[in-house]
Amino acid sequence: MSIALSEQEILRRKSLQDLRDLGIDPYPAEEYKVTAWAKDINENFSSNPDAYKQVTIAGRIMTRRIMGSASFFEIQDTTGRVQVYIKRDDICPDEDKTLYNTVFKKLLDIGDYVGVKGFVFLTQTGEISVHTQELTILSKSLKPLPVVKRDEEGNIYDGFTDPELRYRQRYVDLTVNPDFKQIFINRSKVISTMRNYFNAQGWMEVETPILQSIHGGAAARPFMTHHNTLDMPLYLRIANELYLKRLIVAGFDGVYEFGKMFRNEGMDRTHNPEYTAMEIYVAYKDYVWMMGMLEECLEIVAKAVHGITSVQVGANEINFAGPYEKLSMYDSILKYTGIDVSQMDEAGLRKVCADLEIEVDESMGKGKLIDEIFSAKVEANLIQPTFITDYPIEMTPLAKKHRSKDGLVERFELFVNGKEIGNAYSELNDPIDQRERFEEQLILAGRGDEEAMAMDDDFLRSLEYGMPPTSGLGIGIDRLVMLMTNQSTIQEVLFFPQMRPEKKAKVSTVEDFVKIGVPEVWVQVLNNMGFKTVEELKAANPNKVYNDMGGMRKKMKLDIPMPTKEEVMAWFA
Repeated sequence: MSIALSEQEILRRKSLQDLRDLGIDPYPAEEYKVTAWAKDINENFSSNPDAYKQVTIAGRIMTRRIMGSASFFEIQDTTGRVQVYIKRDDICPDEDKTLYNTVFKKLLDIGDYVGVKGFVFLTQTGEISVHTQELTILSKSLKPLPVVKRDEEGNIYDGFTDPELRYRQRYVDLTVNPDFKQIFINRSKVISTMRNYFNAQGWMEVETPILQSIHGGAAARPFMTHHNTLDMPLYLRIANELYLKRLIVAGFDGVYEFGKMFRNEGMDRTHNPEYTAMEIYVAYKDYVWMMGMLEECLEIVAKAVHGITSVQVGANEINFAGPYEKLSMYDSILKYTGIDVSQMDEAGLRKVCADLEIEVDESMGKGKLIDEIFSAKVEANLIQPTFITDYPIEMTPLAKKHRSKDGLVERFELFVNGKEIGNAYSELNDPIDQRERFEEQLILAGRGDEEAMAMDDDFLRSLEYGMPPTSGLGIGIDRLVMLMTNQSTIQEVLFFPQMRPEKKAKVSTVEDFVKIGVPEVWVQVLNNMGFKTVEELKAANPNKVYNDMGGMRKKMKLDIPMPTKEEVMAWFA
């Protein structure tokens, strides 16, 4: 057996073998037809008991109360928990009582999956329960679940709450903390509601490449890989914008995509290197139209998740019903700093950053400096949904020049609760202007800006064939779900967030223990007693170790010779 196995894991593996020795397959292959679920039984049995005279349920055993010839246990399925009553003579009507006395009482554990056929009834204390007529083992659990305790009022204490463990072992987290499942149910509602809204408008869902030869469509550092057959570098996409615009060139009036994006940047409470975005492009529209569409869409999403347009986010109540406040980029900086940056050159902006104690570097051009001022002094004030509009041209290489304001582009970002969740343009469809913007980005890249966009000649070629007036929008789905589910960290809304490599506990080898005199057959036993390293063993009380070894040998029914006390004492010399 593995040196890392605990006493519980060894016992469960022994139970597994005992089940097989009894001719019971602990992992049966055939379909188990479920006809009822815990939530439905608990909510509807009282009003319609005749509908539950014969049910088949399945799920994990989560609690057990063994009481002689009859017992109770709880099954947890995807909808919740329901109590189950099991009686020896009901499932073992003949002389052979092995299924109850041995299998149920001794070989099953909390965490095992079982199927139960029977009928629903009320116990003498008035609790809805399923009376077992047939019990089937569906999967034997070899690792014990964490014990989550509840008081009489149902409040959880001593729970599985360490974020490091919860995010790394989400399969355990959602088993012992099933209330968190609602976050992901609501995440699904957010996406499906948006998809249904777009489909109802006649826009088409599409798929675009994740592996791209040019990292375009946004300002971000990419992940890089290599294609062996083509012997060429490829990038995980930082955006799908340029491919979706190609489809507008191809003649589609509206296209959208929900997809994974990858940015080789920092990780914090609102950033994960792999995240989900939705991008949509609609021909013959502009960014003003897109604001109205987004207001309507988010109002519908809020209602789908909560039934109303108001959502509690921390201490703030956010109302997603439109219309939303609109502020230009320059006006928002003026409002929250008292400084008009609209006519400043790069030197003036650097002085403002210095005066405001905003850290910048030499690679930053005018657009980046303005963005740093905005991020530091404005964003946190934007609690209710707010459109920040009309950005400096230097900040946005893919947006159309403003129709009436020189030096600006037709762009907005939607901010909610101090964070940006959406970004939209009147898309640039002038191929000559677009080439000049890309060339300006190359200059910034030459200055050391790792987030500057690359030149994409094929995209420019597509624009030369002609792209109609178009508006595009990108939304960070993870951040939107954070808002809709009142979560403060992105990790809570991702099933499997990116984690640092798991730290492995130090474990001494068998040879290490043998060197100090421990017989090889006893190394596993000492590991099960909690001594994973020689140092841990030597730090223990020798007399207690000797006594505990005897107790473990008896408890585990180990057929191995017991060392003498003098031999054990020698290990500690």
